[in-house]
Amino acid sequence: MSGRGAIQWPSGASYDGDLCGGFIDGTGSFKGVDGSVYKGSWRMNRKHGMGTMVYANDDTYEGLWNEGLPDGFGKYTWVDGNIYIGLWKSGKMNGRGVMQWTNGDTLDCNWLNGLAHGKGFCKYASGACYIGTWDRGLKDGHGMFYQPGSKMPCNLEVSECVTDHDVSSSSSSGNENINSSLLFLFQKLCNTWRLHSIFHWPRRISNGTTPVFDDNSGNNLSQDSSTVPLTTDNCVQDSGVDKVLVYEREYVQGVLISENPKCHDSGMLDSGKTQEHTWQMQTGGPMETIYKGHRSYYLMLNLQLGIRYTVGKITPVPLREVRSNDFGPRARIRMYFPTEGSQYTPPHCSVNFFWKDYCPMVFRNLREMFHIDAADYMMSICGDDSLKELSSPGKSGSIFYLSQDERFVIKTLRKTELKILLKMLPKYYNHVRAYDNTLITKFFGVHRITLKGGRKVRFVVMGNMFCTELRIHRKYDLKGSTQGRSTKKQNINENTTLKDLDLSYVFHVDKPWRDALFRRSTSHYIKKKETDKSSKAG
Repeated sequence: MSGRGAIQWPSGASYDGDLCGGFIDGTGSFKGVDGSVYKGSWRMNRKHGMGTMVYANDDTYEGLWNEGLPDGFGKYTWVDGNIYIGLWKSGKMNGRGVMQWTNGDTLDCNWLNGLAHGKGFCKYASGACYIGTWDRGLKDGHGMFYQPGSKMPCNLEVSECVTDHDVSSSSSSGNENINSSLLFLFQKLCNTWRLHSIFHWPRRISNGTTPVFDDNSGNNLSQDSSTVPLTTDNCVQDSGVDKVLVYEREYVQGVLISENPKCHDSGMLDSGKTQEHTWQMQTGGPMETIYKGHRSYYLMLNLQLGIRYTVGKITPVPLREVRSNDFGPRARIRMYFPTEGSQYTPPHCSVNFFWKDYCPMVFRNLREMFHIDAADYMMSICGDDSLKELSSPGKSGSIFYLSQDERFVIKTLRKTELKILLKMLPKYYNHVRAYDNTLITKFFGVHRITLKGGRKVRFVVMGNMFCTELRIHRKYDLKGSTQGRSTKKQNINENTTLKDLDLSYVFHVDKPWRDALFRRSTSHYIKKKETDKSSKAG
């Protein structure tokens, strides 16, 4: 079947539109057995491109589709009148978007798997506003709450512009008008999101959640109930104002645990600088997505291309036990990547470079031991999304890169550090094999890039221990020493990494966990003593 036609199935479903090679392919309308109707683009029997879907319960989605699911920019309208306009991925709200409830509440936030997840702001119908961080649908971390009548930050003008605009119906204007109206909406959305000074720093690696929304969700965003001023004793009232309108709040998984009133002058965020500083403290320092023109742009492209090549090359090899010749600096894959491509490498838009992958079979087995899927590993680091660059939190001067899903950290190494890591790799491998649930740092790969002029950059790919669904309240860097291992009290804030002598807690764990921990600690201690004895004897 090819060309224009109509199909009627015995079940009662019907299609009227383009066909190609026996497939529904092109534009057309489909009516399902349940009464749902889709009008728009198709590819190989799947909804793909611009289209409008009216579901059996009268919910409506209008936007982009990919392989049968909403994917890209679109607008979803629930039958009860709630509206979401923003980005989708694999059928769920994912990316930047605005949710508006029928009661007038509006949430402008980052979304992940249908949940508000990241930085954003909520404007209530009463005129109140909350700026902060969400984690899987719940407020989590520090934020600012503005009562009705308070002076709002000057760059929070998004919600009305986006949600008041009505996307034209496909039934009245056709697919071409749908395309143009959504394109206009998307351009207007981008132009009106003037939040750079507030949302410059991406969310903290470990942060928390927001509300869940199903297709039939009728839930309204509940307004903060604790809006009564706690006290005004600490506020300067030389202007005669006797009411606190701004509060600094802290939430833990949706529960308000602290609220401090702010004075009018100090509480305002006219330029966004105060909130900018607060979020910078939460993230632990500057972190920026690498873009074209960034100093690390070509380095990132080379790294992604090299990892994609070597992981793709080693994965089809049957899994086997590692041998002694799989370790050491001579166990490597070395390849030249010219921009025009070669017999073994694809053409690319970066610069010419040499790539070296150390101990590929060893790290392939380690990734298997850590239950890291090769496809997920490549997609996380080498997908369409850019990496994020972090300034070094330590004294090493290393540069850290973070995958967009924040599962993996890539750290630059000195030559001496690389040699030490390769030297310890056999014992590290045996340790991981002996203790499958070890808490030791997880290494997934060691690589080197040689650029024009002979400059060499060495990397190690590690697991990100801060990638967790839990909010991290305190961080400790424990080295097992007491020399200089404390932090000055005046320098401690939420973002401070504490040291050995700052840890003053007693930990209560289940007896089986305690026994397992002590068994492992004892075995480590015995091995260390044996190593020390053998080194002294030598």
